[in-house]
Amino acid sequence: MIKIAYNPIYAHPLPEGHRFPMLKYELIPGQLLHEGTITPENIFSPAPCNEEVVLWTHDKDYLDKLLMQTLSASEQRKIGFPQSPALTQRELMITQGTIDCCSYAIEHGVALNIAGGTHHAFADRGEGFCLLNDFGVAANYLLQKKINKKILIIDLDVHQGNGTAKIFENNDAVFTFSMHGEHNYPFHKEKSSLDIPLKDGTDEHTYLQLLLDTLPGVIEEVKPDFAFYLSGVDILNTDKFGKLNISMNGCKKRDEYVFTQLKKHNIPVTVAMGGGYSPNIRTIVEAHCNTFRTAMDIY
Repeated sequence: MIKIAYNPIYAHPLPEGHRFPMLKYELIPGQLLHEGTITPENIFSPAPCNEEVVLWTHDKDYLDKLLMQTLSASEQRKIGFPQSPALTQRELMITQGTIDCCSYAIEHGVALNIAGGTHHAFADRGEGFCLLNDFGVAANYLLQKKINKKILIIDLDVHQGNGTAKIFENNDAVFTFSMHGEHNYPFHKEKSSLDIPLKDGTDEHTYLQLLLDTLPGVIEEVKPDFAFYLSGVDILNTDKFGKLNISMNGCKKRDEYVFTQLKKHNIPVTVAMGGGYSPNIRTIVEAHCNTFRTAMDIY
């Protein structure tokens, strides 16, 4: 049975001004349950991540600031959220959800976290609404526990996974692959193992062809025994910040291709939802739900 990490704290507590895009964390599971794509048995609620595990990726000084609520005003501005104990607990729970998904993915081929994909968090700081790097922590967990030896991170959010790239820049056990908007946030890009910068207005055919031309070669070169997939829906042509020209169907085709390639090579995958900022919340929810539907169909 495919497992999905979710807890109501994913959508709460969030500061005023950020609640609209975060509504998706409530609406996605509600829609999937309503339509019968999943049942309550598919959903599990993670506990907060153990501090020792977080420290395999993040600096102690930074984690202490999150736990003790001592981030400076400047550090909070870079993250984009005002600090709160509940927000730190939320991030720890999301991170553990991604770790737990890894075990379920090894068993069932795929597992999905309704939140996560916090790829702008560095070892020593947070940025871009990301406090802890859940893929980074989970990948290091798999390596530290000697569960896996070679990990592929596929980041198809419209924004480069700068924090993830920096965390693993000197780690040959993790290959970071990012397709992202060349002129989009973050404006200073880090160096992933493989970066494919996309011009503003990149159309659906070009986008999908680049992915089809690249991913099989990456899998063949890296030969991963585990993968993480960040399936951001901010590539949509309706997205306020994405600057790409990809339809809802094109976004779904992207997910289908990634899942098909990973399943073909028997590579278990943990999926996180990443960003999505279309003006209509229904668009965001539908695009994210397509990722779950596609996973259910293929696995």
